[in-house]
Amino acid sequence: MQYRGRSRCLVFFACLTLFWFGTASSASQPNVIVVMTDDQGYGEFSCHGNPITATQNIDRLASQSIRLTDFHVAPMCTPTRGQLLTGLDAFRNNASNVSSGRTLLRSDLPTIANVFQDAGYRTGIFGKWHLGDNYPYRPQDRGFEETLWFPSSHINSVPDYWDNDYFDDTYSHNGKRERFPGYCTDVFFSQAKEWIAKPDDRPFFAYIALNAAHWPWFVPEKYRDSIRQSLKSHPEVVRHLNAKQKESLVSFLAMGSNIGENVGELDHFLRHRDLFDDTIVVFLTDNGSTMGPDYYNAGMRGKKTQLWEGGHRVPCFIRWPGGPINQPRDIDALTHVQDLLPTLADLADITNLPADLDGISLAPILRGEQETLPDRMLVINYSRMPGMKAEYTSGNPAIPARDGAGVLWKKWRFLENRKLYNIDYDPHQDHDVADQHPEVVKRMRSHLDRWWDGVKDDVMTPQRVIIGSKAENPTLLTACEWLDVFVDQQTQVRRAERKNGTWHLSVANAGVFSLELRRWPRESNLELQASIPETKVTDGTYAEGRSLPVQRATLQVGGQTFELTPESDQQSFQIQTALPAGQIEIRTSFLDSSGAEICGAYYLYVQRL
Repeated sequence: MQYRGRSRCLVFFACLTLFWFGTASSASQPNVIVVMTDDQGYGEFSCHGNPITATQNIDRLASQSIRLTDFHVAPMCTPTRGQLLTGLDAFRNNASNVSSGRTLLRSDLPTIANVFQDAGYRTGIFGKWHLGDNYPYRPQDRGFEETLWFPSSHINSVPDYWDNDYFDDTYSHNGKRERFPGYCTDVFFSQAKEWIAKPDDRPFFAYIALNAAHWPWFVPEKYRDSIRQSLKSHPEVVRHLNAKQKESLVSFLAMGSNIGENVGELDHFLRHRDLFDDTIVVFLTDNGSTMGPDYYNAGMRGKKTQLWEGGHRVPCFIRWPGGPINQPRDIDALTHVQDLLPTLADLADITNLPADLDGISLAPILRGEQETLPDRMLVINYSRMPGMKAEYTSGNPAIPARDGAGVLWKKWRFLENRKLYNIDYDPHQDHDVADQHPEVVKRMRSHLDRWWDGVKDDVMTPQRVIIGSKAENPTLLTACEWLDVFVDQQTQVRRAERKNGTWHLSVANAGVFSLELRRWPRESNLELQASIPETKVTDGTYAEGRSLPVQRATLQVGGQTFELTPESDQQSFQIQTALPAGQIEIRTSFLDSSGAEICGAYYLYVQRL
């Protein structure tokens, strides 16, 4: 009996020990914060030699971090964000463009938020999403519990709350529009910190995705002063710029100064909350600089939207003071944004990852377990804005194409299936050496062909917003989702760009639907033919809005065409019609008095009744 009692005691303590260690393991999982800024390039930081701006807080973060010095993203916002969220190439996850119906991240794919949520983390996003404005593509549909975000590519985009201007704006907060006082970057950081500070035993994954320093370059005036002084001290850097260009550069860099201030305050918050050592902080930017070639580009050629190195090589700093990664240092291995999902999961001991990722875990090299990464080639490709000039195609560059790609291998860069550069000897990519290295071209072209064969079916399949679902009803559709047509900015709506396109949709449940066609959004209270004056906002001016001679409209949906006349308030056209479940396309047209088409309805409100 005594032996049995002792055995029971040992079993009890063994179970207790297992429970304790299990709890300790769960509690010791690191918190994760990913900070992504918008349109800042590699050269925008003083730690990379920028002669104009001082980014002390970001420099300090870099000095405490492992620095990936050959780290690449896409040359535009959405593809980078989709690759970060899924660990997959942009042409596999389908988020390949900033607008034009190609921002929608395949809804069947798990995201980094799903991965961390399934592992017991609470998850939050604060700022820019840019992977779909409607169900099932919104952040709340993709694994984020706390969501504070704005739609499409930037504040003051077409689906954004009308005349948002970076100050005291209205955002989507946990599914509802809500106004937040303050400057946008300050709001996103402060709301993230407020959410992190809430009592909760779970570790957190916070994605702070800024719209700064994206155009329009609005910023509190106080951040411009030091930049102006610095420009005066370095006239040689901006001698070739006119006064307007200089002022744009001042505002752009001032937005970066505000970002740096917020990064410093985030660090202070983490120390004050005793979270500093146990929190992985990742800092990166979403594409190359919009202004780098105009003043300082860290020796690289190219900028945002371009395949040159300056379009997609960006900073990436990874800091975990209390973690098992080795001391701060540079790692010059070829790495990519799609590596971050498997890397962060590995560092957090999360093993239940999606299969067949394109990214690889960098954790072994971060921990010092290996010195180099496997030999690899990376492909960078993206759907361009329809109006862009492209040498690789005579058609619409928004339609994905194999030859729009850049292939990266060691220090080789094979661009548009025709030009080859060695950035070891030619960092500015001035000399095409394809004729001198036919074997390299052959090998990289073969990789490109295999890659294209594996992605072309996915990327050519339009993703569809779902209407008539309980998850989102009513639904606001905007011209941002017209397939391969670019209408993404409220400035385009103001100046009445005469374009039209088609929405590719899926009806969740058959029923009677109300469809409301508008030239201006509801909150503007403007009539169909209204023009609006130039509008002074907090830190700038929005252009006057032009009148359109809208008299009638047509609606094409489900194989039917409806002729519409304006409602009595002259603000919209409305109709109710039955729609079957399944895939449909909708196209609208505003007509003048002679029946000629003017453009499509920029805004379409859809509700299943």
